[in-house]
Amino acid sequence: MTAAGFAVGEGFEGEGAEAAHVNLLVGDRSGPLGAAFATALASPSAGHTPFLVVARPGLAVQPPTLFVNKAPIAGEDHARLTWGAAQTGVAAGIVDALGAGSIDPSATGSLLVIAAVWVDPAATVALAVHENNRRATRDAAARAATGEPAVDDVLRSAGDIWNPFFTPPAAP
Repeated sequence: MTAAGFAVGEGFEGEGAEAAHVNLLVGDRSGPLGAAFATALASPSAGHTPFLVVARPGLAVQPPTLFVNKAPIAGEDHARLTWGAAQTGVAAGIVDALGAGSIDPSATGSLLVIAAVWVDPAATVALAVHENNRRATRDAAARAATGEPAVDDVLRSAGDIWNPFFTPPAAP
């Protein structure tokens, strides 16, 4: 955990429309993350409805995890993939992180997690959306726990910056 009372992790998994991109905040309930969690949960906006991640109805994952969709809901199929496949993927990723120790099981009573999750409106394969979100969430939690990436790693990437949606031309 950082001096700010929370850690940040990022995970990207898969390719095409079923790829998952998860930004994770893990931190102390009594700090700024707690305030952000409560504010987000109490302040839905058009197309964005934060909700608690559940392993199944009536069994919220621990620590409490807030799912925040980064893409506005674009129809029934996208809603089903976001609130179904992606949400269960995030739930499984949090459970995986607990099992791996990336999130300390003994600290769940004092922690909260916010997961900002991208689900492409063009996605169609629910199982791929689920599995990619599971792995991206697990990886984001591991990175948050270790403080990755290191600044030196980021600096070394200066000549190789890209993402699946854009690759800039090589610098002259």
